[in-house]
Amino acid sequence: MLIRDRLDVLFEDEEFACLYPNDGRPGLPPGRLALVSVLQFAENLSDRAAADAVRTRTDWKYAIGLELEGPGFDHSTPCEFRARLAEQDGAADRLREAGLLKAGGRQRTDATHVLAAVRTLSRLELVGETLRAALEELAEAAPYWLVPLIEPERAKRYGRRVEIGKLPGGKAAVTTRAEEFGRDGQKILAAAWAASAPSHLRRLLQVEILRQVWVRHYYWGVDGCLRWREGHALPPASLRFDSPYDTDAHYCVKRDTAWSGYRTYFTEPATKNAPSWSSMSPPLFPPSETSS
Repeated sequence: MLIRDRLDVLFEDEEFACLYPNDGRPGLPPGRLALVSVLQFAENLSDRAAADAVRTRTDWKYAIGLELEGPGFDHSTPCEFRARLAEQDGAADRLREAGLLKAGGRQRTDATHVLAAVRTLSRLELVGETLRAALEELAEAAPYWLVPLIEPERAKRYGRRVEIGKLPGGKAAVTTRAEEFGRDGQKILAAAWAASAPSHLRRLLQVEILRQVWVRHYYWGVDGCLRWREGHALPPASLRFDSPYDTDAHYCVKRDTAWSGYRTYFTEPATKNAPSWSSMSPPLFPPSETSS
């Protein structure tokens, strides 16, 4: 913030004009990306963490001249900018001439699994817990708006963590319970998107997660009723949530191993006595269900 107060714009976009072509789609302001790179280096942040800081931190937004509502950029953007900068300035050539950078040898890359720090949920538990999380967030944001929507049996149903064992009645019982959850959730969504509802309710995180989960697990039948999707009609696992408290966690399979979480990729040189490094995304420790 002192940089912005005392120096105003530290890097002008015109300084980086040679990095970009004269035609094509407009890019992000390079002067802003240059300052982000400096702040990223100063705080020792990864590209993903730097992109998150641009989206969420007021001091970073102020320093780079971004509006408070500015969406920021994808975490791959800083890497692309540095590649342009290094290529144009001949930095790699100077490092090679100084003997600080050598040609790369053979490398090997493999992936391993990282478990998400959330409870393992069945599909039925997922929709129930997603609705419960949305109701809890709405109860804090707009309690008087929510009260008329909650019937006594629903308060009992979603008043505690949703845990469902094996239901008597098999698949038909699961479908019946799932469609009960579906109708309850659809009532909340319809009320939140009504013209008379406060507009900020639609921007609540758990309400948006509720909407996405319902899109993926339900559909409208020809009779106009909300129906539970069969397993074969679901979107790919990479597009579904395994928990409403960590939307980056997905169901994964690698050979004989199945888990809910992430894939971590490690790369190392195949030559002896060479330094190794790893690249990991997303973070090892995502927000847990209990912390939400």
